[in-house]
Amino acid sequence: MHDPILSIRGLTKTYKNGPRALDSVDLDIYRGEIFALLGPNGAGKTTLIGAVCGLVRPTGGTMHAFGHDLSRDWRSARARIGLVPQELATDMFETVSRAVAYSQGLFGKPSDPARIEEILRSLSLWDKKDAQIRALSGGMKRRVLIAKALAHDPELLFLDEPTAGVDVELRKDMWQQIAALKERGVTIILTTHYIEEAEEMADRVGIIRGGRILMVDEKRAMMERLGTTEAVIALAAPLAALPPTIAAFPVEIASGGMQLIYRGGGTSSGEKGGGRAQVAQMTQALTRAGIEYTSLDIHDSSLEDIFVTLLGEKEAA
Repeated sequence: MHDPILSIRGLTKTYKNGPRALDSVDLDIYRGEIFALLGPNGAGKTTLIGAVCGLVRPTGGTMHAFGHDLSRDWRSARARIGLVPQELATDMFETVSRAVAYSQGLFGKPSDPARIEEILRSLSLWDKKDAQIRALSGGMKRRVLIAKALAHDPELLFLDEPTAGVDVELRKDMWQQIAALKERGVTIILTTHYIEEAEEMADRVGIIRGGRILMVDEKRAMMERLGTTEAVIALAAPLAALPPTIAAFPVEIASGGMQLIYRGGGTSSGEKGGGRAQVAQMTQALTRAGIEYTSLDIHDSSLEDIFVTLLGEKEAA
């Protein structure tokens, strides 16, 4: 990969008389990617974003963005970073267009009404440009936050729970907006509770818990490496014991001998195609052994299954 546009090393944040919100976080973000940071409430997602965006003062560690040391040359880098916060922190009596224009000027950008119109149109806000923000729906207010963050044309955009509290239809609409930003070359880091959001959009996924990054990997590689396949095979007649050719697979007898349950996949299957390929081999072995089956129900684990499993393992540890 190319050099990262954001490089974080040993980032720590300990609040006075409080918990360690970030615990020696190392993270690299690369130009043009969508990176999803997954974690439960209180995991440190918002603190991490706040540290990069200058809203939280870290206790230790280093952060470099676009080659600038954020602890020393924060202003130069910050002009190239956008933030869409969870909370609507703007004047509710301001009109949409004035609020976005204000954000444009905040970073020293000259007034550019044409660019503001372009942003508002891309977010379906143009017909609301003269409306006061307080009169908008929750979903529209969320779009205003995105418009404000885009007003100075950032190269790196943080989206902190961008679709929290919006309905499914609007969430999918926001996914399209985010995909369009990526097409324009914007690098995006999003934090989310919605695992399908990461599964739908992210190139890479990081999982954070208790201020520590548990894992970072390409989404596809993570699902291949940690994913599992479960198959339930209904047999035509009860089976008392597994023949050796079937026992070689990760399978067990269930339902009084009327079902076989396969659980494999990921690296455990050791086969190209993972668990599904192994299930196909197993059904062929059943046929060769003269064992008839009446149905096959197969399920691959989602990113959510992996997430829950990982967090459960860390809890147990």
